[in-house]
Amino acid sequence: MIRIVLADDHAMVRMGFKMILEQQGDFQVVGEASEPDSAFELVRELKPDVLVTDVSMGSDKNGLLLAERIEGAGLACAVLVLTMHAEQEYLRQAMERGARGYVLKSSSDETLVHAIRAIERGDSFICEEMLGDFIRDSLSGNDPAASALTPRESELVSLSVRGYSNSAIADMLGISVKTVESQKSKVMTKLGLHSKPELFDYAAAHGLISL
Repeated sequence: MIRIVLADDHAMVRMGFKMILEQQGDFQVVGEASEPDSAFELVRELKPDVLVTDVSMGSDKNGLLLAERIEGAGLACAVLVLTMHAEQEYLRQAMERGARGYVLKSSSDETLVHAIRAIERGDSFICEEMLGDFIRDSLSGNDPAASALTPRESELVSLSVRGYSNSAIADMLGISVKTVESQKSKVMTKLGLHSKPELFDYAAAHGLISL
């Protein structure tokens, strides 16, 4: 039996995928979570074989960091990212942080099932819609995410260009105002940007405004 935890901030989405998965005789959804912290706690408590998680989830939308957090805690759970985000940047960040699979929500039910089986047995799985560009970029040495932001930096940019004050961002991310100011400065330097309009253009181009 493959034991699975589902993590997505939409209850109806979780319900739909749970129905799909439990049609498989050897799949069992043992837990559900709506945000990253509770997902992590469920993985630690229930010790599932697979965690299926979204990229954008919870108040801080740091679903991508779950794989890294789980790996860092030494938990033997394979992470599959199931998301609407079709950008290569998200795929690369997910895989770099320890996810074993990446599947789009628009993929077929069969693709999701194959992905779970693959990562549970220790293989990696990238859905067909994402795999071509991933391989092409890897073979050409063209890594569009080489200077990409981390999920936390992306969230900070998103909140900043949406008009939140440093104080509000600090409260939402659970860090100090001084840390927000420091991270903003580092992000601008990292991206080679010099003004908020330039930062807004970057956020728009990389889909961060809608995070």
